Amino acid sequence: MNQELIKRILSSIVLIPVALFFIIKGSFLFIFFISTCFCIISYEWHMMRKKKSYYFLGFLFLIFSFVTIYELRFDNYIIGKDYMWVLIILIVCVATDLGGYIFGKIFKGPKLTKLSPNKTYAGMFGGYILSLIALSFSFQYFKLELSIEWLFFTLLVSSVSQLGDIIISYFKRLSKVKDTGKIIPGHGGLLDRIDGMIFAFPIFYIIEITGYLF
Repeated sequence: MNQELIKRILSSIVLIPVALFFIIKGSFLFIFFISTCFCIISYEWHMMRKKKSYYFLGFLFLIFSFVTIYELRFDNYIIGKDYMWVLIILIVCVATDLGGYIFGKIFKGPKLTKLSPNKTYAGMFGGYILSLIALSFSFQYFKLELSIEWLFFTLLVSSVSQLGDIIISYFKRLSKVKDTGKIIPGHGGLLDRIDGMIFAFPIFYIIEITGYLF
């Protein structure tokens, strides 16, 4: 096991319980948590894109993304525990990332895109598989009824999460940087870690307010 992988595992062991604590506790603790994350990611985006014309549009999107996370956490119109959907989307995104990493390392194969050289078709399908498994366990835990609509929705969220990863990789290539920062050992910047999530949460929020799945 190489040093980079060990760092990734240790970082995840620390970060995931911390994120879960703030998400479940809610109140000002959650607001403090996402505000801190927003400030860190905004700084990383600023340092990476500060001389580019679409810097401001990217910053506006970050604001929109974090507002949707806040709304999903405190929206009383959503059925179930108030933290449930934020937690489920988080789990699906993490499973997508983990599945992509594991399947990509094991099976390798053709590259998915030149924009992100480490992405493979095997990793993409691995992300789909693990995200569906994660959704199934999440629904069992929260005693929710799994439907075909939710399965298709999970594939959509997983796809958007992977697309977000590719988009951020594209901007990193334009800026000629490997990572958006160095705050998380083995992962780079915080934006490197949650790049897929900042795209997935807005999609879920838009679908939620349309009432399609509820």
